Amino acid sequence: MTDHVRPGRAVRRAALLAAGVLALPVLAGCADDDGGGGAGLAQDIAAAPRGRVANGGTVRWAVDALPGTLNAFHTDADAATAQVTGAVLPQLFTLDRTGTPQRNADYLTAADVTKREPRQVVVYKLNPKARWSDGRPIGAADFVAQWKALRGTDHAYWTARNAGYDRIAQVEQGARPHEVKVTFARPYADWQALFSPLYPKSVMENADDFNDGARDRLPVTAGPFAVGDRNSDDGTLTLERDRHWWGAPAKLDRLELRAVPRGKRAEALSSGDVDVAEVDAAVAKKIDEAGGGAGPAGVPKSVHAGNAGAQAAGGEDTPRGEVAADAVRAQAAARGSEAARAEARAAAARKTLRGYTVRRALQPAYTQLALNGGSGPLADNRVRRAVARAIDRQALADTVLKPLRLPATTPGSHLLLAGQEGYADHSDAVGGTDTDAAKTLLADAGWRSGRQAQSSPQPANGDAQAGHGGAPGDMAAGGPGKAGEQIAAQAPAVKKAGRPLTLRFVVPDGPGSAELRTVGHRIATMLSRIGIATAVQKVAGDSFFQDHIEAGDYDLALYSWPGSAYPSTDARPVYAKPQPAPDGSLSVGQNYTRVGSDRVDQLFDEAVSDLDPKAAREALNKADARIWAAAGSIPLYQRPELVATKKSLVNIGSFGFAAPRFQDIGYAK
Repeated sequence: MTDHVRPGRAVRRAALLAAGVLALPVLAGCADDDGGGGAGLAQDIAAAPRGRVANGGTVRWAVDALPGTLNAFHTDADAATAQVTGAVLPQLFTLDRTGTPQRNADYLTAADVTKREPRQVVVYKLNPKARWSDGRPIGAADFVAQWKALRGTDHAYWTARNAGYDRIAQVEQGARPHEVKVTFARPYADWQALFSPLYPKSVMENADDFNDGARDRLPVTAGPFAVGDRNSDDGTLTLERDRHWWGAPAKLDRLELRAVPRGKRAEALSSGDVDVAEVDAAVAKKIDEAGGGAGPAGVPKSVHAGNAGAQAAGGEDTPRGEVAADAVRAQAAARGSEAARAEARAAAARKTLRGYTVRRALQPAYTQLALNGGSGPLADNRVRRAVARAIDRQALADTVLKPLRLPATTPGSHLLLAGQEGYADHSDAVGGTDTDAAKTLLADAGWRSGRQAQSSPQPANGDAQAGHGGAPGDMAAGGPGKAGEQIAAQAPAVKKAGRPLTLRFVVPDGPGSAELRTVGHRIATMLSRIGIATAVQKVAGDSFFQDHIEAGDYDLALYSWPGSAYPSTDARPVYAKPQPAPDGSLSVGQNYTRVGSDRVDQLFDEAVSDLDPKAAREALNKADARIWAAAGSIPLYQRPELVATKKSLVNIGSFGFAAPRFQDIGYAK
C-alpha cells in the first residue's frame, strides 16, 4: 500500500503515498513483543534481552532512497534522514509503545518544568558521560545554537518547522554543571518534543552549514552508531558502531541502509540482498507461502507439452517430416530448458524467502478520505456529511486489515490513536453509516433524486459488495490526466438545477497503490447508493500529492497522516482554518481539505499552551469533535506495517510508535 507522508515533527508535509515508508519522528525505545491479538498489537519486533543478542554482524536495511540530507530539521529531510539521526544523534525523549514520551537516560538524568509563573522554565540535567564523538561534552552551547537556528527569525536557515522553538525566550547554562535552562516566552505544553534530535553546534551555528553542510555527512555524532561511507553508485549508506559511545555498545558492527525502491523489494528479498525491508501485502504473502513449504518440484508443464508436440511431428514418414520433427523437438527442448531454468530460479527464490519472517503491526498513522471543501458541491457541510454517512468505514477496514491478520478497528479520533493516553472516539459528531440520513442531508442541500441512472459496468473484483470481504484488486481507470472510470449512481441520481452530483475521485497510479485504488473504488460504490456519481481519475504517483492534493485539484482523495505524541503541535497546521494571503489567494498551509474554523484554531491554541495535561486533553477532545462534525476528513483505518526480516534477527521489525533502540538490534545467539 502506498500513501504519502512527511517526517513527523520535522517535516510533516505529506501523506503516505510514495511507497508507504512513514517518515515519522525517530523516537527510540524498544518495547516487548505483544503475543496476543486485538488492539494490543502495537509492535512486532522479536524482542530479546541484550544477553541473548550476539556481538557483531551487519544488517542491510532497505530504504526508498538515500537521505537527501542528514539534517532532520531541513526542508529536504525524509524518512531515511530520521532513520539515520535516530541511530547517531541524541534523542532526549523517546516514545514508548503507547506513544508516551519517556526521558532517555543515556542523555538526561532529569528534565522538568521547574517554574510556571511568571514564565515557564524547563531545566535539563544532562548525563555527565554524554559527549560528542570529538570529545566535547554535550552542553548549553548546542541547545542555544539549535534554538537560534529553529526559532524562525533568521530566514537564511531552510527550516521545515519552527513550532515550539518560536515560543522560547532564552536558553542558557543552568545553575550547575551539565544543566541547561530554557525559559519560554509563551507556555508550551509539548516542550518534550524539543531538542530531539539534538545537533552539535557546528551544524546549527551557521546557515550554510545548516543548509548544506550536513547533507551527506555528520563528522560529529553522539549515538551508538556513527555515519560511515556513503556510496551513491550502489545506493548504500553505512552506519558503524561508535567507539566513543558511552552507553550500552551497539551489538552490530554496522547498519547498512540500501536504496531499494518498493517495486524491487520482492526481488531484493528473493536474492537475499537485504535483511530488513518494509513490504506490501503481496510480498508478505509470498514470504508466508514460502515459509509453508518449498512447493512441488516436478517437471514443468511446458516440458511435457513440448515432448508431446515432438512425438506428433515425428510421425511424418518423409525426410521433410523428419526435419520438421527435429526442429519441433529442438524448439521444445529449448522451451523446456528455459522453463526448467525459470522453475529453478523460482525454487531458489522460495528457499531464500524461507529465511525471512513478516513482522506485522499497525502503523501510528491512519488513512483518511479527504473531502475538498474549498469549492464545488463539497463546500457545503451538508454534502460532506452526507458523504461521510454513506461510507461503511468498518467494511473498508475489514477489507484492508483482516487479510493481514491485523485488528480491523476504525479510528475514532483525528488527533490520537487508540491506546494513546487521552484517546476518545468522537465519530458520533458526524454519525455512523446511514444511507437514509445521507439522502436527507443531500435533499436539505438542494440535491434531490431524479430518474434512475443507467448502471455502469461493474468491476469484477467484488465491489458490488461495497467492500465487505473479497481480495483487494485494481481499477480499470484512465491514465494520468484522463477522466478515468465513471461510477454511476445505483440509486436515483441526485440533481440540482438539472445537473447530477458527480465528484472527482483522484487516486494514485502505480503498482504500489493498488490497495488505495481498491478502497477508492469501493467508496465510490457506496456513494452510488445515495445517488452520487463518481469520476475516478488515476494520476501519476509522483505528481499525486503536489499537483492534486496540495493544489486542491480534487473532490475526493485518499492519503494518510501520521499519529503523534504531540498533537497540539503537529496536528494544528493540518486542521487550521485557511487564511487569505496578501496576493488574494488562500493560504491553506497543510490543511489540504480547506475546511477549518476559528473555534478549532482556538482550541488547539488552548491545548498547546496549557501545562495541565488533563485540561490540554479536554481542549483537544473538543477540537476533534468539531473536526469530525466539519467532515473534511474521515479516518478510515490505521495503516498496516509489514516488515520482512531475517528470522535470525531480534529487536527489529514493526515498531509501531516506538522506533528502534539501535544498540540492541542484532542476531540471536
